[in-house]
Amino acid sequence: MDHCCNDYYLCVLNLNVLMAVLLFPGQGSQHAGMGKEMCEKHSRAQDLFSQADEILGFGLSKVMFEGTEDDLKKTQITQPAVFLNSYVHYAVNRENVETSAVAGHSLGEITALTVNGVLSFEDGLNLVYQRAMAMQDACNNTEGTMAAILGLEDDVVESLCESSEGIIVAANYNCPGQLVVSGEISAIENIVEAAKVKGARRALVLNVDGAFHSPLMISAQDKLQQAIETTTFASPTAPIYQNVSGKAETDPEIIQLNLIKQLTDSVRWTQSMHNMIADGHKQYIEFGAKVLSGFMRRVDRSLEVTQL
Repeated sequence: MDHCCNDYYLCVLNLNVLMAVLLFPGQGSQHAGMGKEMCEKHSRAQDLFSQADEILGFGLSKVMFEGTEDDLKKTQITQPAVFLNSYVHYAVNRENVETSAVAGHSLGEITALTVNGVLSFEDGLNLVYQRAMAMQDACNNTEGTMAAILGLEDDVVESLCESSEGIIVAANYNCPGQLVVSGEISAIENIVEAAKVKGARRALVLNVDGAFHSPLMISAQDKLQQAIETTTFASPTAPIYQNVSGKAETDPEIIQLNLIKQLTDSVRWTQSMHNMIADGHKQYIEFGAKVLSGFMRRVDRSLEVTQL
């Protein structure tokens, strides 16, 4: 059952607190005007947008509310914007939900850690921004890109990566039948054609700044590690399913190590979803987008997935 965020459903939530896995999207869920309606309706949202502008030292909220799609595609804007939008949606609705576990796709993992008590709001936002700047620098200094392969089994795409010349890896296991690859431009272009020959329903190069979640992000990983090592990580209030393992983690040291690895390793979202289901989780809430909800329905349409 798929619920949209509406007044009736929020009334129901006020009467019955919903125990669920909280999901937070990553880059690609941004859109022009994101967060504006929340800011206009909720004083808590207004406070958070003001705090974020002060923490970052520039008007992120203005770009989110008034910027173009192109403005929001810049990595150093996209990542803190997606973090802030998701966090605001959670903060406004937090009294209506109880957390059984959390998970976030790519940068969304930092949002998940923030709502889960591991990071303060300020530290979470700062970490996302430093991550974004480090990744943008890596993109500027390397020639890489990504491609989405739809309609092939994961092992087929993995085999194509292994047999390709140049740097290319499976980057995002989004859901069954959808795998994003990342690497050098020539290798990406070649695998797109090879995937079509193998019978892919669709294979296309993505409009992204660089090769995220690949070895080409090693310089960004080094910078992120420095930032993480100077940031306080507390114990989570609920388990977090992390991208690099797909498994539920509660140890702050393991969480830190996995977060560092994430920039050059794969986002194992498909594996995370299967593990959540195997662990008995049946209800899920995505905050600020509908991307991960769609992935969940590709795995099991009987699950209860809500967007707030």
